[in-house]
Parts: sequence; C-alpha cells; structure tokens
Amino acid sequence: MEAKIYNLKGEIVGNADLPEKIFGAAWNSALVHQVIRAILANRRRPWAHAKGRGEVRGGGRKPWRQKGTGRARHGSIRSPLWVGGGKAHGPTKERDYSQKINKKMQRAATLSVLSKKLKDGEVKVVKSFELEAPKTKILAGALRDFFKSSRKTKVSSALLIPGKENTQAILRAGANIPAVGILRSDSLNPYDLLSHKHVLVEEAAISLIASQYKKQS
Repeated sequence: MEAKIYNLKGEIVGNADLPEKIFGAAWNSALVHQVIRAILANRRRPWAHAKGRGEVRGGGRKPWRQKGTGRARHGSIRSPLWVGGGKAHGPTKERDYSQKINKKMQRAATLSVLSKKLKDGEVKVVKSFELEAPKTKILAGALRDFFKSSRKTKVSSALLIPGKENTQAILRAGANIPAVGILRSDSLNPYDLLSHKHVLVEEAAISLIASQYKKQS
C-alpha cells in the first residue's frame, strides 16, 4: 500500500510504503464504539460525593430520651430525616466506572480507525517534523502552511504522530495549540484518532507503529 509523502509546506516529495495489516484493516463501527466507550469510562473519575449520616460531623448524642416525651423517637440529629443530616443513597466518590477491554480489541479498533481515516484522505505522511526551534509559533505557522490556511484562521484540527527523534521537540512546540494533539507511536488509540480531523504521521513513525503492532500480534 502506497501513500504520498509531504513536507511541512504541503508539497509532495515522495511515496511511502504502508503496511497493509495496519493501514488496510476493515472498518468495524461496533467494535470502535465499544472500545471508545470503555476508554472514556476508564478516564472518568467520580467527583460527586454526598456525606452519609456516619460522615456528617456531630449527632453522636441521642437528642432526647426514647420514651416519655410524646415526640417521635430519634437516635441522631444527623439522620437523613433531619435538616443538616446525612444524605440517604447519595452519590459517592467510591464508585467505579471502569470497563475492561482486552488488548486485541483495542488494537483492532485502533487499526480500524487508522485505516478508515487513511481511506478518507485524513491521514498524511510527513517527511519530517523537524523545526528550526521547538516553538509554538513555528509549529503553528508550519501547520497553516501545510493546510494552506491564512495566518488569521485557527490551526486546523490535527493529531501529530512524530518519530522517536522529534517527539520531545514536537511535544514542547504543540502543547499550547488548542486544536493540535501529539501522540507517541506506542500510545495510539481510537478515541484520540477520531478526536482530530487530520492525522499527520512522520515517516520515521511508520516503522515504529509497524514494530509495535507486530509485537502485539
């Protein structure tokens, strides 16, 4: 499978051979949906927490004796029946939203998304992400040149997958660009791939991706 290689100006400078097993996988929407749901569930953290009667401060003393007052019996002023008491069946931070997904499912979903985006023309191979300096302004300008957009427009939504040598420089330069994501070749996942319109893969990263998924197969 062949793909055109571009420079950072958006010009074609050659062709690259892409592994069929990685970039030619069939589209499986049901699997992708299942894996993305699991990824988002695993990232979720339970922030809401309501105190129960045992967590609210005070209320250790019985408010009045059990019998003889003519009033309803109570054992604590922090009962859920009282104003200022604990919450009955409220949300707790101990809740676990995580879902289990095995490596084969995540691998298949990732390759399915990568192949689909390549087929739709949303994956581009870039010769090199090497910049004059690891600066946000330089990377933003390079991406505007690549997508042929004007200086006044926002940088297009893009996910950059750099090779090993340029990873740190690209991470530093792209950290403050809202529409741009940077992902290492060994951290590919369907959610991040689908969260960006375009995927720019550095030529050096292709062999890294191939070797990574060869180990997992």
